[in-house]
Amino acid sequence: MVGLIEVLSGPVWEAAPRLLGATLKWGQQSLCLTELEAYDGECDPGSHAYRGPTDRNRVMFGPPGHLYVYLSYGMHHCANISCGPEGKAAGVLMRAGVLGDGSFVTGPGRLGKALELTRSDNGQDLTRQIILATREESYSCGPRVGLRRASERPWRFWITDHPSVSRYVPAKPTH
Repeated sequence: MVGLIEVLSGPVWEAAPRLLGATLKWGQQSLCLTELEAYDGECDPGSHAYRGPTDRNRVMFGPPGHLYVYLSYGMHHCANISCGPEGKAAGVLMRAGVLGDGSFVTGPGRLGKALELTRSDNGQDLTRQIILATREESYSCGPRVGLRRASERPWRFWITDHPSVSRYVPAKPTH
């Protein structure tokens, strides 16, 4: 059986689908991951790490299995799980899931709110909080949501037909 660190140490586009169905234990919550997006650091114009390390994105360059929390649109805390070998930035954005009480969280902002994530959680080690699933469900992939650059990469992964999955909305071009 493949372990979590081995999964997270590989290419991000391979790690993301392997995390579908995994359970994240966070405080008193548990969350089954149903939708994720892969971001390949300095090779990916859609990634926060595209232009290299900063104080904000440094976690994505660290060892795999750590939480990268950022504020989106000045109001939503969103979170990635760092992937790849240390020194090479990559992350898997958690987009949707099912909480332990059976309720759905759709979208990365709602997921962050449900888990009560804040920037102070940035860098937390998740290697003991993520339990990989033996996947029996099929999964789908397609373009990432809401990106202006590199959105066409089929690096959004979801459990096929799961009701918690976000509706696809392509980014609007800027003028």
